[in-house]
Amino acid sequence: MTICKYWYFTSVLCLFPINLTASSDLPTHSENKTIVIKDKQIITSELMNTSDEEIFSNNHTVRQQYQIAKGWVKDIANNVQGIQYIDKLAELYLTIGYGQVWQDQIAMAEFEEQLYLLSLTRVSPDLTRRYHNLKRYRTSNDWRDYDVLATDTLFAYMGFIEGIQKKGNLWLFGDMPPTILPLPSDGFIEELLTSHEQQRLRYFIARLKPLDNEYTELVTALNKLNEVKETRWPVFLFQGNIRPGQYVKNIEGVVTVLETLGDMTALEAKKVRTQKRKHLSGSVVIAVKRFQERHGLKSDGVIGPQTQQWLALNIKERIRLLALNAQRMRLWSVKPNTGIVVNIPSYYMNLWLEGERVLGSKVIVGRPSRQTPMIDSDIQSVVFNPYWNVPNSIMKKDIMPKVRRNRNYLANHNYEVIKGWDSAQKIAINSIPYHLLSPNRFPYRLRQKPGKRNALGLFKFNFPNSQAIYLHDTASRSLFKKHDRALSSGCIRVEQAKSLARVLLEYSGSSEKRFNNLSRSRKTRTIVLGDSKNVPVDLIYQTAWVDDLGLVNYRSDIYKYDRDQEKNSSLISAYNY
Repeated sequence: MTICKYWYFTSVLCLFPINLTASSDLPTHSENKTIVIKDKQIITSELMNTSDEEIFSNNHTVRQQYQIAKGWVKDIANNVQGIQYIDKLAELYLTIGYGQVWQDQIAMAEFEEQLYLLSLTRVSPDLTRRYHNLKRYRTSNDWRDYDVLATDTLFAYMGFIEGIQKKGNLWLFGDMPPTILPLPSDGFIEELLTSHEQQRLRYFIARLKPLDNEYTELVTALNKLNEVKETRWPVFLFQGNIRPGQYVKNIEGVVTVLETLGDMTALEAKKVRTQKRKHLSGSVVIAVKRFQERHGLKSDGVIGPQTQQWLALNIKERIRLLALNAQRMRLWSVKPNTGIVVNIPSYYMNLWLEGERVLGSKVIVGRPSRQTPMIDSDIQSVVFNPYWNVPNSIMKKDIMPKVRRNRNYLANHNYEVIKGWDSAQKIAINSIPYHLLSPNRFPYRLRQKPGKRNALGLFKFNFPNSQAIYLHDTASRSLFKKHDRALSSGCIRVEQAKSLARVLLEYSGSSEKRFNNLSRSRKTRTIVLGDSKNVPVDLIYQTAWVDDLGLVNYRSDIYKYDRDQEKNSSLISAYNY
């Protein structure tokens, strides 16, 4: 029977209300016609041998067969814990003639491995329970127990995958998925049926995980940590900053962490223990600097509060962090063929063009109270000498309180008062009554004139989005010297903005001479890159990844997206000092 006939069943069954009771162990026709059983496959011989014309003209037959299939699934569900999608299971098993879905051991192992990695994130309690149930029913004497549960779990897993792809879904960023995950789309299920029919289930399952190298590298690093997950993690009671040369109360614990995580070799660690060192010196300082660099900290060898917190983060929580960030690879790539990737918690952006990284830059992102959102779009234009049209929220919260204290603030900072968002008419600042210089009563909008003192600097990079977010230069360049750079009101300030503008214009076909002329001019000019040269931009949130040297990098969870959803707590709860 073809896939087309299979999907006729699923398209017409939903038209009829069904009210059934559980059937006996094996499905039978209402006319007591028997079912043929061969090699553990139950085949509804009468229906499977019926021509397309007869089925299409006999909805009663379809309804009858569906009732039998639903009763068959319900009977199994009575004995197997956790089965939820009975209606869809009935459709599927009726479609494939009650055949065994999970006959390929490689497909089974791959599916269980993916579920295991997802269970480590503690994002979905339902899928975690399902993983453990599958392991339990793997050795069941009745093939149907594992088969139906695994298929039901596959529906849940596919629904989870589709769910996290939806715009604005934050299941991997602190929000709990629903207790019962949504069913996957009909198109997704059709892919599953096609793969089953072609005996390619293992390939279908393999494609359910991210296929890029970054995911594989994170999983490899996770597996290495799994090998030492039972290591007893030290408890630290640090007081203040410990600088090179100073006494360390628990230097053995520091060495254990550095050795376990690969920042210190076994030989170096053995030497420290043999010499019974008690001070922060020599190879320990060097290893601490390596550790700090991988964790996005100032690499100075000083064991301060942030270094102390990361030293205290135990193996099991690190495994959860790697598993969570591996799942986030479903949403983006940290190394696209062409595109800008701004990793919010790392305060850094990279530009890739045709497989080559051509530019890296420090960035400043939104502070926790005004978070930079995760967005994927395309850079469409570069603005030279931009005006800054001040958003209402910033005007009310940041600027107008200063104006109330000093009316000259607007003129001193090159602001213009404009009648409204639909008007370009300018209002003289001195003509505005004092009582209107209030955050909630000010009836106009503000615009800052171009120039070096403009908040956007000399360059602005536009990409379509609903939240008025963009990349831009800045007049406050000293802020790039700060280590923690969650300082903006949501937009991204780029340290190498001029270089980014040059590369984008050259990529779009502009000459270096044109770029230099535009840069020297004081006029506001918007240069459209052109549809064929739009550069994708991804604002991502990746707190763990593997770098080009094969080293695992971690970053602080500045927006508290990494919190343990089962415990409803942030990552900081894993610190044990």
